[in-house]
Amino acid sequence: MKIEDCYKIIEFQDLGDERGNLVVIEGGGMDIPFEIQRVFYIYASDADVVRGQHANRETEFLLVNVSGSSKVRIDNGEESVVVELNKPRMGVYIPNMVWKDMYDFSEDSVLLVLASRHYDGAEYIRNYEDYLKILSESRG
Repeated sequence: MKIEDCYKIIEFQDLGDERGNLVVIEGGGMDIPFEIQRVFYIYASDADVVRGQHANRETEFLLVNVSGSSKVRIDNGEESVVVELNKPRMGVYIPNMVWKDMYDFSEDSVLLVLASRHYDGAEYIRNYEDYLKILSESRG
């Protein structure tokens, strides 16, 4: 699978007016291709901290830096790409079985994460070598 097929940049509409900005994200195929089952956010992370460092067997994600900026390295086991999240109207969709690392958090970074499933630690692949092995086995 090509790395371009392992993520999608999504630009959300800004519905704000003279009172301020308003960005709406709707699941179920409206803005993102899944129903939102879990929401969490990462903040107060130092610039040298790396978060994520896993792939998920079933969960899909949408990441949006609602404040500040961060970077996401997206890896399919063969190649990787770095996406900088630096606009609250921009998100990156990451399907299941794609490795992700979030890092280079600005001091004011708030990284919002929407997930397609409730947390289940058993579906996380936290070791990169295990991830590569699982990918290799699935490809035959």
